[in-house]
Amino acid sequence: MRNKTFTAAALLVAATMTLSACGSGDDSKKPVAVVSEDTSRKAATVLDKPFEKPDLVLTDTHGKKYDLRKETAGHPTLVYFGYTHCPDVCPLTMNNIAVAVKDLPKAERDDLRVVFVTTDPARDTPAELGKWLKMINSEFIGLTGDFATIQAGARTLGISIEPTAKDKNGKLVSYHGTQVVAFSPKTDAGYVLYGEDATVDDYTKDLPEIVKGETP
Repeated sequence: MRNKTFTAAALLVAATMTLSACGSGDDSKKPVAVVSEDTSRKAATVLDKPFEKPDLVLTDTHGKKYDLRKETAGHPTLVYFGYTHCPDVCPLTMNNIAVAVKDLPKAERDDLRVVFVTTDPARDTPAELGKWLKMINSEFIGLTGDFATIQAGARTLGISIEPTAKDKNGKLVSYHGTQVVAFSPKTDAGYVLYGEDATVDDYTKDLPEIVKGETP
C-alpha cells in the first residue's frame, strides 16, 4: 500500500470541505479527499495522530442496543458511514471489503469487526440494514439511530454527513464522506484512513496487518 502519514487535525479540516452524494449525478459534489500531495495514487493514509473511536450507542440489525466502543474494544475494526439506497459508492465499498475479508484465516475473520453506520436512519431501519448487509456479508454489523447522534459521531472522525434530502431530480440522497476508518485492536484508535478509490486488492493486502494492529 502506498501511504503517507498526516495529522488527524489536517484531515478534519479537509473532511468538512466536500461531501459525496451517492448516485446524485451532481459532479460538483466531490467525495471527501484524503489530505495528500498526490491523492490520485494513494488508497489510504496512515495517521500519525490517530482518531479516538466514536462514543456511539446505536441500534443494530436485531433491534438491540450496540455500544460501538464496548462491542469492538480489542478487535480490529473498520467503520464506514453510508446508506442502503446508495446505488454506487456505498455498495462498492462494502463489497470490496467483503471480498477481501474472505481471504483472511477464519480466526482473523471472526476477530474483525466491520461496522456500517447509516447516514439515512429514517429509511434504514434495523430490518432494512439487515436485509441489505445479508447480501454483502451477514457478519457485518449495521447500525442505525438518531441522525444527530450519528452525525456527531462521524464528525469526530472528520467525516461530514448531511440529512437526507431531495436532489434536483426529486430523488432522496444522502450526502456523506466516503472514508473507511481502520481501528487498531491494540489501541482501539483509528490509525488508517481509506478513500473511496481503495480496491479489493488494497484491502486484501492491508487487512492481515490491520487485524494484528500493525501498520500496513
